[in-house]
Amino acid sequence: MTETVPTPAPGRPLRLAIIGAGPAGVYTADLLTKAERDFELSIDLFDRYPAPYGLIRYGVAPDHPRIKGIVKALHKVLDRGDIRFLGGVDFGTDLTLEDLRRHYDAVVVSTGAIRDADLDVPGVDLEGSFGAADFVSWYDGHPDVPRHWPLTAREVAVIGNGNVALDVARMLSKHAEDLLVTEIPENVYAGLASSPVTDVHVFGRRGPAQVKFTPLELRELAHSRDVDIVLYPEDFEFDAASEEAATTNNQVKTMVGTLTNWLMEQEDRPGTASRRLHLHFLQQPVEILGADGAVAGLRMERMELDGTGNVTGTGEYTDYPVQAVYRAIGYHGSPVPGLAYDAGRGVVPNEAGRVLDEAGAVVPGVYASGWIKRGPVGLIGHTKGDALETIGCLLEDQPGLWTAQDPDEQAILDLLTGRGVEYTTWEGWLALDAHELALGAEATATGPVERERVKVVPREEMLAVSRRDPVPAEARVLEPAR
Repeated sequence: MTETVPTPAPGRPLRLAIIGAGPAGVYTADLLTKAERDFELSIDLFDRYPAPYGLIRYGVAPDHPRIKGIVKALHKVLDRGDIRFLGGVDFGTDLTLEDLRRHYDAVVVSTGAIRDADLDVPGVDLEGSFGAADFVSWYDGHPDVPRHWPLTAREVAVIGNGNVALDVARMLSKHAEDLLVTEIPENVYAGLASSPVTDVHVFGRRGPAQVKFTPLELRELAHSRDVDIVLYPEDFEFDAASEEAATTNNQVKTMVGTLTNWLMEQEDRPGTASRRLHLHFLQQPVEILGADGAVAGLRMERMELDGTGNVTGTGEYTDYPVQAVYRAIGYHGSPVPGLAYDAGRGVVPNEAGRVLDEAGAVVPGVYASGWIKRGPVGLIGHTKGDALETIGCLLEDQPGLWTAQDPDEQAILDLLTGRGVEYTTWEGWLALDAHELALGAEATATGPVERERVKVVPREEMLAVSRRDPVPAEARVLEPAR
């Protein structure tokens, strides 16, 4: 890595590059613009995708009502005009860290975590064994994944007890026509509509008091039409730590109460739905069973609580006849070109957001925020607090930052153009946003339900729409969520 010599603060706006236009990147930019400081700022927000919003656009199930509020908040930040969005730029390919050092005084990496965490059990590589992150990318219309997903299983297992596990289970079990009111892409609707699924099993390693999903996520399961939720009395065992959590922690109390009520009401429900969503607790995957190279079952070991909320194995095994397995045990960050990488945690090594090199020394002027900084944990509130810590370090370091050799705002655009990078802008996103809304209006006029938007999937189409003439000022009322 090139050595830099700290110099006095430049007599011009401080030029800052942020890599990643998801919540972490946008919040970092927004909070920095609002921070108390004695210098001007010029911020460029880069993303590898032509559209902004990162994980909110490509990592959250389309039927989540809270998405609209988050997208609207992010939209307002970027629509102010004081943060420049440059999409379709792949860091490490289109731009390097050395490029950014020449054009910016500081860099913040907010690239998130998009890979599935590994599950180390036999059979994980069988046909029909999937990572949840890949499935989420497919149903969210990610531009860089295949358009087709093999939905051929009647019985499916989802391993994990977090929000992503419930998202995946809900999307698999929900009837496709009930998703038409969302921004679901046409190819995703067609795939889900052809699914023969009848049973989706969600497995958690610990008990109902230790689940990682939220009450909102749990309650959304009950909103699926013609889907019965199935619970098992033997899973509702509570040790001392579980009982304490269920009485002292309001979130745990809510979730345990909801699950317990569902279990009690189950006896009085007719159970006539065409699809069933089974919630299993105290079960750990041992092996994905195969036949002819494809998933044919899942072997689980019964666990028991040990008094502290943790679990130990009982040596009792059950085989479930499933034809597909989805691993939803967490996300993992990817290496960032030019920076050190902690492969175990999936993060860029850092101290409070200051990026470290392989030897543990601070890399001058380079920072991290979001999941690539702290790992894939926490909700939106954590992301804001995390960004505040990072920008606090940046502001503290500002007098000693290097001075960019070519800080002119046009220079980075000339560099991208010279390299043949078809970058997009905020005006381009407004054009794509309006286009997706227009597709929704067209689908509403010709289809059975009202559709707010239809998401464009192919990268080439996204680029073509985004790089047309800018959206007129009067069209800016078409926000992505209302």
